[in-house]
Parts: sequence; C-alpha cells; structure tokens
Amino acid sequence: MRTAAARIGALTGVALLAACATAPTPESASGQPVTPARPTPAASTSPPPPACSPEGIRITELGVSAAMGLRAMGLELVNCGNRPYLLRGYPAPGLRDANGDPIAVRIIPGARPITSGFDAPPTRLVLRPGERAGAALIWRNLVTDPTVVASNGAHLDVAPLAGRPAYPVELDGPIDLGNTGRLGVSAWKRYDGPSSTRPPAPSDLPSSTPTPDSRL
Repeated sequence: MRTAAARIGALTGVALLAACATAPTPESASGQPVTPARPTPAASTSPPPPACSPEGIRITELGVSAAMGLRAMGLELVNCGNRPYLLRGYPAPGLRDANGDPIAVRIIPGARPITSGFDAPPTRLVLRPGERAGAALIWRNLVTDPTVVASNGAHLDVAPLAGRPAYPVELDGPIDLGNTGRLGVSAWKRYDGPSSTRPPAPSDLPSSTPTPDSRL
C-alpha cells in the first residue's frame, strides 16, 4: 500500500510539472500573444511644490538654525511668473496657532531689539522670472514671565511686503516664541546662486547673547 501510494504521489507530481511546462501562452482575440501588464509604480508621497501665486511669486521656508534660545529661519521668494517683480523692504509674517487662530506678535524690521547682524537696510530689487531673494525671521525662545502663556506658531503666513497679500508657508516645526511676543525680520536680499539650487538656511547666527533690551 505504501509503495502504491508513493508511486501515485510521484506520478501526480510529474503530471503537474508537465502541465505547467506545456501551458499555452495566453492569446488575444486576434491570435497574437498577450504581453503581461507591468505593475503600476507606487505613487510618490512627497508633497507637491507650492503653486505660483496670482502675483507670480512663491515663498518657502529654508530651515531653522538655533543657538542658546536664538532662532533664525530662512525664507526664499522666487519669481515664478513671466514678468519682472519689484521688491524692496521686509517680509510681513503672521502667525496662527494649531487651531488656526491669529497669534498677537510684534514684528520688528531689522531685529535690532532681539539681536544684531540682521539690520542691513532694504535695497531695491527687480527679480526677473526665475530669480530669487532671501530673508530671515529671527526670534528667541524665552520665558521671562510665568504669568504669560508661551506662544507656539503652528502656521505661518508671509506677505512679500506689508500691504501685499500673504501666503501660507509650510513649516517643519513650530515657531516657539516663548512669551516674548516678538518676531524680527531681515530685509530681502538678492540670491545670485544657480536657479537649480536653493539658498542655504542661516547656519551662523550673528549673536547668541541677548542685546541689552532683548528680555524686555
């Protein structure tokens, strides 16, 4: 019985192999061989780049540098339109909390009360299509009054200049103002690097020591 069962199992295995080896290639209605469909590649999970605004610009964050409570975030403005874009002055940022409600914050052009080194005056820039400019947001993560709730900006909106429309800027992390309630801005400056690269985020902060009135 065991010998017979073993023979039947062996013959069954051989028959299955033969069936697999002789299975005909699928054919279409016209008689031509059908090519197996290739698997569809997985969709990219990286977010699309921000759209060009109606006035022909795009503003993005370039990263944050930090040292002893002092923060500096790089901003980049690109002329993604089809005509020259005039720019002279400071970006005009606004913060919102995690619920989307505005956060009261004092914007300081030049950031002098916060730190030194970002006080170069604005110059007149005319950005041709594809050209770009850079600026920085500066703040200190300090808690100097325990009775005042610390602020964390979860959302950032930036207008290229005061009085112009503001656009949402995606953040890698919150803007942790502590309870200082102040945000400094540097003037826009032309970035002359190749169009295929982005200007670096501020890597060397000008000062890690608060200026005399930076805690007021």
